[in-house]
Amino acid sequence: MKFIHTSDWHIGRQLHNQSLLDDQAFVLDQIVALATEHNVDAVIVAGDIYDRSIPPANAVALLDNVLNRLVQDLKLQVIMIAGNHDGHERLGFAAKQMAASGLHIIGPLSAALSPIRLESPTGAAYFYPLPYAEPATVRQVFECEAPSHEAAMALLLEQVRQHDSQGLPKVVISHCFLDGGSESESERPLSIGGADKISPTLFTEFDYVALGHLHGPQYKGAEHVRYSGSILKYSFSEQHQHKSVTLVELGAQTPMDIHLLPLTSLRDVRVLEGELASLIEQGKTDTKRDDYLMVRLLDKHAILDAMGKLRAVYPNVLHLERTGLMAGQQQVALSRDHIKKGEMDMFCDFFTQVSGESLTQAQQAVMDELLTKLHNEERQA
Repeated sequence: MKFIHTSDWHIGRQLHNQSLLDDQAFVLDQIVALATEHNVDAVIVAGDIYDRSIPPANAVALLDNVLNRLVQDLKLQVIMIAGNHDGHERLGFAAKQMAASGLHIIGPLSAALSPIRLESPTGAAYFYPLPYAEPATVRQVFECEAPSHEAAMALLLEQVRQHDSQGLPKVVISHCFLDGGSESESERPLSIGGADKISPTLFTEFDYVALGHLHGPQYKGAEHVRYSGSILKYSFSEQHQHKSVTLVELGAQTPMDIHLLPLTSLRDVRVLEGELASLIEQGKTDTKRDDYLMVRLLDKHAILDAMGKLRAVYPNVLHLERTGLMAGQQQVALSRDHIKKGEMDMFCDFFTQVSGESLTQAQQAVMDELLTKLHNEERQA
């Protein structure tokens, strides 16, 4: 049994208000090509198919196109579960009718375990799809005590444990946060204060665990308890990650084989740092000038329309930080002492930070006159 494990497609997502739909279509084309090249039997998508519970129409159209190519054209089995970003009921619409064609969609959590047995010329395996579910949902569905994410997952996995797979491999598909996992800024927290974390030891007894939620490819507890990671870099904190899908081959008499298949993006996500003049000069010869960029400017003086000047050479600058300008401040947040300063002192500080120079006596006289006038008007109001 050979399959591709992927997750966190987040179709319809934006990066700093920039639509990523073309970028997602580009990388999903690669997943279809990899499925063909490696002659897989199935594609597993471990949650967060869409980026929000009510996806835009063009996101639905893209998913429809990809699934049609995988299921109808390539005749592959596809198993998808709902993640914390997905609308479970909407994603699961008409799932029973589509299962006959090879598309298995598990949206809302059900009290009845529904293992999926997949056959291939080289063997068979059981897949156990467990859609993302809050502890409160598990308590409601199973009428039980499940005070935490870990307790809820333990209850779900007990069903998997008790199911008789007739000696066939057991593959668990889940969307959760394993304790010790490496996070990214683009992941939505499942709960506050770390209560969402689950021990990896709950999963280690199964033959393979296809996880979704964390965006960096990684494994926890054991090599076969694995996150495939997201298909694109969805925040600048992911700039150094290498995106991939996971190719898994299970054999009855041979050791499990796991390989990462790299994905390339239409545009990379990068962070540039430097002074404006040098970045503009660098951009003139940068072969990847269309990448999505966050720029940290080191210039310590005020610059008129810095974003416009950068976008003349780097059209996809999405975020600008003036780290050089802020470096002169001893602290960014207002301190109590700073608040106690009078209006004149505060304006003098502001003027110095922006211009790099102090107010002249003439400028101070103008400001003093203006402040006096404002105070008089305020008293008369």
